[in-house]
Amino acid sequence: MVDVRDAAKALAGAGRVVVFTGAGISAESGVPTFRDALTGLWERFDAQALATPQAFEDDPDLVWGWYEWRRSLALRVRPNPGHEAVAAIERHAPHTVVITQNVDDLHEQAGSTAPIHLHGSLFTPRCAACSGPAEPSRQPEPEEGRRLAPPRCGHCGGPVRPGVVWFGEALPVEPLESAVQAATECDVLLTIGTSGLVYPAADIPVVAARFGATVIQVNPQPTPLDEVAAINLPGTAATVLPALVEAAWPPS
Repeated sequence: MVDVRDAAKALAGAGRVVVFTGAGISAESGVPTFRDALTGLWERFDAQALATPQAFEDDPDLVWGWYEWRRSLALRVRPNPGHEAVAAIERHAPHTVVITQNVDDLHEQAGSTAPIHLHGSLFTPRCAACSGPAEPSRQPEPEEGRRLAPPRCGHCGGPVRPGVVWFGEALPVEPLESAVQAATECDVLLTIGTSGLVYPAADIPVVAARFGATVIQVNPQPTPLDEVAAINLPGTAATVLPALVEAAWPPS
């Protein structure tokens, strides 16, 4: 079992906490990462190649179908103990900011109140032409996936696109600025299940460390953030985080 005592002491004594999560925490709920093998229709495609503005321009039916399949999958899975532990940290440490690279809204389902979504959400589609918001579908998609024409914007008639940040696109300014601000002000930053390879999001723990925060990393594999973190807790979020919360705030 990972010894979480030093991390628990730092977490319990922090005035301001940032929890920064990546794909690893959702993978434990069954949400595939971009590095996982795909099945069905998607077996023939590179997931990263479907996540670009050019791909949507070239074949909107394919890309919209891919994201609707991912949205449908996110509706079927449930938050795991890692997500629930993040929500528990928010309850114990009122000045907690959750920053996520994930687009599945599992933090919200677990009880997190207002996560900062650096890469958008599968549940906030918008018009590709006028950027107006659109209603997300709640219909299930077939397990094997399918091509699906995107709906049209009710305002301008343009095609609706997924509300996520694609490769080659800049992160939305307001969430990024809020995330950086939180990183500069926190006492402890927990980085959980992120590869540390996707920029500029990967700079968030670096900023926190530069401003004097204790960076605690939870990840089953080594990452480039190993050298940034003051404390490295090897293991999965669903295993390590509940133990960390219990050690930081023992039940009475």
